[in-house]
Amino acid sequence: MELGVIVSLGNAEDNFKKLKEYGFTTCQLNSFDVSIMTEETAKKVLAASKEYGIRVSALWCGWSGPCVWDFYSGPHTLGLVPPVYREMRVRELKKGSDFAKMLGVEDIVTHVGFLPEVPTSTEYHTLIVALRELAEYIKGNGQYFLFETGQETPVTLKRVIEDVGTGNLGINLDPANLILYGKANPVDALDVFGEYVRGVHAKDGFYPTDSHKLGRQVPLGEGKVNFPLFMKRLKEVGYTGPITIEREIRGEQQVKDILAAKELLEKLM
Repeated sequence: MELGVIVSLGNAEDNFKKLKEYGFTTCQLNSFDVSIMTEETAKKVLAASKEYGIRVSALWCGWSGPCVWDFYSGPHTLGLVPPVYREMRVRELKKGSDFAKMLGVEDIVTHVGFLPEVPTSTEYHTLIVALRELAEYIKGNGQYFLFETGQETPVTLKRVIEDVGTGNLGINLDPANLILYGKANPVDALDVFGEYVRGVHAKDGFYPTDSHKLGRQVPLGEGKVNFPLFMKRLKEVGYTGPITIEREIRGEQQVKDILAAKELLEKLM
C-alpha cells in the first residue's frame, strides 16, 4: 500500500510539490470542471508528476449542474441518478475518461448518486442502461469506472456492478461516507463488496443524528471508522492499492489533519 492525498486538478503542480515535501508518493486528482481537462493541462500534470515523483492513482471526475449533499435534495441532484442531468453528466464523464487516458490513469471515480434500492423499478433499469453505456466507453479507453461509496447500501452497489456487467467496474471505498450517510459499517461492507475495491479514501466521521443532514466529518481516528480493524480487513480481502487521505476542510488545519492521518496510517500499514 502507498499513501496519498486527494488534491485539486486546478493547481496540480503546486499540490504535487507540497505532496513531495510531506512525504507522499501518490494522489487522486479531483475536479468538477471538465473544461480544464485538456491536452495542455495533461502535459502540465505529467511534467509535474515526473518532477516531483507523484503517481496519479485515479481521476476523481465530477460533473456540472446542482449538487446538494443532504438526504432531501441529494437524491434529486447528485450523480447520474437524476434523469434530468444524466445525459449531460455521462458526456462529461466520458470527457474525463479521455483526459485520464492522456495521463495514463486507469481509474475514473465519481459519486453516481443515491442508487435505487428496488431492482425491478424503471428508475433502476434506466440507470443501468446509462451506466453500461458509460462503462463500455471507459472500457474502450482501457480503464475502470469506480463508484465512490456512501449514498447507497453495499448490497445495492454490488447489485448495480453485477447488473451492468461490463467487467471494468469497481469501488472507491470511502469508509467515512458509509457512516456519514448512515448506510453501513465500512468493515462489514468489505464482506459484501471487498472483491471490487480498487481505491480507498482515508476519512473519518460520525453517523447522522439529523434526519435531513449527513453526519459530521472529523479528523482521522476521532470518528466511528475503526481504522485498525478497517486496515486489517483490507489486507485480509487482498487489497494492496493506495490509501488516499481526504480531509474536506481548508487552510492550515487541513494540512495538520492530513499529516496526523499520515502518521496514524503509517503505523497501521
